[in-house]
Amino acid sequence: MDEKIVITVKNMELTDRIKEYVEKKTPRLERLLPVIESMKFDLSYAKNARNRSDREIAQITITGKGFVLRTEERDVDLLAAIDKAADKMQRQIERFKGKRTRGRGDGTPASEVIPLPVENEPDRKTAIVRRKTFTLVPMDENEAIEQMALLDHEDFFIFYNVNTNSINVLYQRRDGNYGLIEPKIG
Repeated sequence: MDEKIVITVKNMELTDRIKEYVEKKTPRLERLLPVIESMKFDLSYAKNARNRSDREIAQITITGKGFVLRTEERDVDLLAAIDKAADKMQRQIERFKGKRTRGRGDGTPASEVIPLPVENEPDRKTAIVRRKTFTLVPMDENEAIEQMALLDHEDFFIFYNVNTNSINVLYQRRDGNYGLIEPKIG
């Protein structure tokens, strides 16, 4: 298997059949977008899903220089969930390739983004149940709106704004327009 392709499983066993099935799906995605740096398949079984047809979960994350594409699909059958996720990823890649031709921001590399220090917060009654880390990609506000749509994020999107040289949060308002939060250290 290609070293840039990673398969992780949760609450299930990675069988040869599943591994071979995933490997059959990757060449099509690589042909569509040859600049892929890594492709991650997160496969899991949700024991406590409300709907039985949503128990098998396939999430695909593709990263490259200056972009991240992610999709998730659920089904009663894992192979069907992988198929749905791969088809959805193919559509995202096609949309991304069409939007990519318009150009990028000022070309500031992500390595120049300086993370802000996180202050320790006092203990609360509710616990953090999931933590995610991701690379902030420098982009302007229009590119952030496009990325938010490509990733199917409906609530918010965090990005490094090349116009203000700061981290911003883009969110969709109830009226369908967008709002932008520009944090300021006080």
